[in-house]
Amino acid sequence: MNEPVKLAVVGAGLIGRRHAELIAAEPEARLVGVVDPAPVGRELAHKLGAIWRANLGDLLAADRPDGVIIATPNRLHVANGIEAIAAGVAILVEKPIADDIATGETLVAAAERAGAPLLVGHHRRYNPMIQKAKAVIDSGRLGRLLMVHASFWTMKPDDYFEAAWRSEPGAGPVLINLIHDIDLLRYLCGEIVSVQALESNAARGSAVEDSAAILLRFANGALGAVTASDSVVSPWSWELTAGENSDYPRQDQTCYQIGGAQGSLTIPQLELWSNPLRRSWREPLVRERIPFVPDDPLKIQIRHFCDVIRSRAEPIVPGREGLATLKVVEAVKISARDGAMVRIEEAPARRR
Repeated sequence: MNEPVKLAVVGAGLIGRRHAELIAAEPEARLVGVVDPAPVGRELAHKLGAIWRANLGDLLAADRPDGVIIATPNRLHVANGIEAIAAGVAILVEKPIADDIATGETLVAAAERAGAPLLVGHHRRYNPMIQKAKAVIDSGRLGRLLMVHASFWTMKPDDYFEAAWRSEPGAGPVLINLIHDIDLLRYLCGEIVSVQALESNAARGSAVEDSAAILLRFANGALGAVTASDSVVSPWSWELTAGENSDYPRQDQTCYQIGGAQGSLTIPQLELWSNPLRRSWREPLVRERIPFVPDDPLKIQIRHFCDVIRSRAEPIVPGREGLATLKVVEAVKISARDGAMVRIEEAPARRR
């Protein structure tokens, strides 16, 4: 049998802790290190029986793993990634791949030159529910896609912002949260070719938005409306509906609606609505629940990362896919700043 893949986690915050705990419980992998200069990093490493290092360079020099998961603040992703690539280590970098396209391109180019695997942590693509939704859409049961609606409405508590970087440029719900939703809409419905957006910081008054409203145009002609806020008390977000993370109280509500000429699909319920005989608002609607077997997408992602490191699989979300999603999010930020529609292929570099 193959030895477990040696993995380390860089960053011991909320998502880094989850990665570390899942690696420690995964038979295909072994947690060999936790990198974080804060006491929480040392405590996590001790709890899980791994080596603790204050910086990535020390880990790579003395305890080189097969792969690292980079779960540091967004602004550090590229520097951490390039450091790992230079050591010949595979990386899975949390989203967004970078703060901006230019630096993200630098990371992707470095990985391609080195022949090092680079995955981006858009883990929702691994969710069996999303895989089944993708299969339904690709089967043509919805007909031609026409409309998409997505909501990320939630209330982040005040203590969430005790980490100062979450209120600084490079953070905000569009880059931290909505990027996952944008990635799924690209995955499920096709490429996005233009956006028009509004942002507001009226609720929290910080240097980043707390609310946003976005119009999307897809390459296949479908239109979308996406709204996001981390300051609204509501049940309508992936976090509160998908049941992906037990830290959030699950609600029996939808976060996405995908509509076509032959039917519509809700997510996460996977309810397919259609007319059985003739398409008409005067005809009865039939609701079909599409079955799937739930599983933790973060756990599946770690297993996939191990398979990629062992050359058993190609990355499901390679660096260039992460860049494509980031390009849409950059266009959202540019549109909100300039008050104009932005075509994705024409999106200029975002001024920092």
